[in-house]
Amino acid sequence: MSNSPSRLFSRQLRATRRGFTLLEIMIALAILGLLVGLAVSNLEGIFGGAQTSTAKLFVNDSVKLPLTTYRIQMGDYPSTAEGLRALVTPPASKADQWHGPYLADGKLPKDPWGEDYVYRCPGTKNKNGYDIFSKGPDKTEGTADDIGNWSDDAK
Repeated sequence: MSNSPSRLFSRQLRATRRGFTLLEIMIALAILGLLVGLAVSNLEGIFGGAQTSTAKLFVNDSVKLPLTTYRIQMGDYPSTAEGLRALVTPPASKADQWHGPYLADGKLPKDPWGEDYVYRCPGTKNKNGYDIFSKGPDKTEGTADDIGNWSDDAK
C-alpha cells in the first residue's frame, strides 16, 4: 500500500516543483531592480530637502544666539573681516573682552554641501544687522538657491 498510484503521483509532483525556474528568478530580479532604481532616484529629493532645511535652520535660528551673545559681550556683531571665526577664536583687537567660544563645540560648522557659511556685517540684505547664508547646492554666491537669514522680499 505504500506505493499507491496517488502517493506516487504526489511524490513526483513535489519533486518537479521543488524550486523556482530560471525565468521566475529573472522576473523577480527585474522587479527588484526597478524598485531599487525608483527608491534611489527618490532619495535625492528626500535628502535634498533635508539639506535645505538644515541650512535654513542654521542661518535663521542656530547661529542667532551665539551672535547675540557676542554682541552683548563685545558691543557689536563681528565685522565682515572678523567673520564667524570671531565666535570660536578671539579677534586680535578685542581679545581682552572676548568670553567665548560662543559656539557649543568650539568650531565653525559647514553648510550641508561642505562649504563655509558666508557672513557679512553690516549686511547687504539686512542693512541694520548681519547677513549669513549658504551658497546652496550649486555652491555659487548670488544665485537663486542661496539660503540666507533675510526675507524673500529683501532680495
